Amino acid sequence: MNTKMHFLIGICLLASSTIASGEQPMFGIAIHGGAGTLPRAEITPELDAQYRADLERALDTGYRVLERGGSSQDAAIEAVKILEDSPLFNAGRGAVFNRDGEVELDAGVMDGASSRAGSVAGLKHIKNPVELARLVMENSPHVMLIGPGAEEFALDQGMTLVPNSYFHTEKRRQQLERALRGDRMAAIKLNYFGTVGAVARDRKGNLFAATSTGGMTGKIPGRVGDSPHIGAGTYANNDTCAVSATGHGEYFIRSVVAYDIHALMDYKGLTLEQAATEVVQHKLKDLKAEGGVIAIDAQGRITMSFNSEGMFRGARDSGGRREVAIY
Repeated sequence: MNTKMHFLIGICLLASSTIASGEQPMFGIAIHGGAGTLPRAEITPELDAQYRADLERALDTGYRVLERGGSSQDAAIEAVKILEDSPLFNAGRGAVFNRDGEVELDAGVMDGASSRAGSVAGLKHIKNPVELARLVMENSPHVMLIGPGAEEFALDQGMTLVPNSYFHTEKRRQQLERALRGDRMAAIKLNYFGTVGAVARDRKGNLFAATSTGGMTGKIPGRVGDSPHIGAGTYANNDTCAVSATGHGEYFIRSVVAYDIHALMDYKGLTLEQAATEVVQHKLKDLKAEGGVIAIDAQGRITMSFNSEGMFRGARDSGGRREVAIY
């Protein structure tokens, strides 16, 4: 048998092996609405249905973008915007109050194909912070803009500002009052920590991560969490994975959680599931840090790992997977 024939047979066997093992790359999306959920006993059937409905709407909206051949960037951002617009989650409308009774918002995005990133922090008048983070990435020479400067940039980009009262809800007001009275456990039960995010892989193999948050109830004005810190709460690299994190941001910043998952895959050859487990179930637990991540790898495999009682989450891919869960 000549060399050319050996080569052709080898190619056929490789293709056959790939198909048989189910390792064909998939497109897909995962979302989260925050870790550290309400205790199971305190979620009524009605509230459970509301959470699941908004998670499903965000998940399916993002997936439809991918299904039509759209980019992972558009899919992730459209999904996050739906969660920002929902009063149920701690991002955008319905975000928690800081110590002074105002809402301050953070968001970050990263493109796995180009390593471009954009983030914003300390926003008080931007309806969808994830959109402004994208504009920082696309239309500025910077990665992070904060406070009034970020909102001035938003006006330059044609965005419309909203009053801070747009974000206020009675549930979050009660949560702040309890936190200021020192009732930390009551505040935790009202979703003390929370963030929303999405990660996606499109048909071209490009990965993207987006994260948005209102931070911590009763935080000192000016506090910034992990979500807009590229490498801590948000990271994407086409060679490895896209990650969006949720939890106690100070620990996630110190541990550079999202990048650490990428690094374990890149430098040590771990799978996405192994890397996420190492970081979330071991490193963070050792620090007594609560939270979780959603992540998708270069083949479209999705992992959702958390060490809290629950994490609002969902995943859907072209292999037929579709799930939404809380606990």
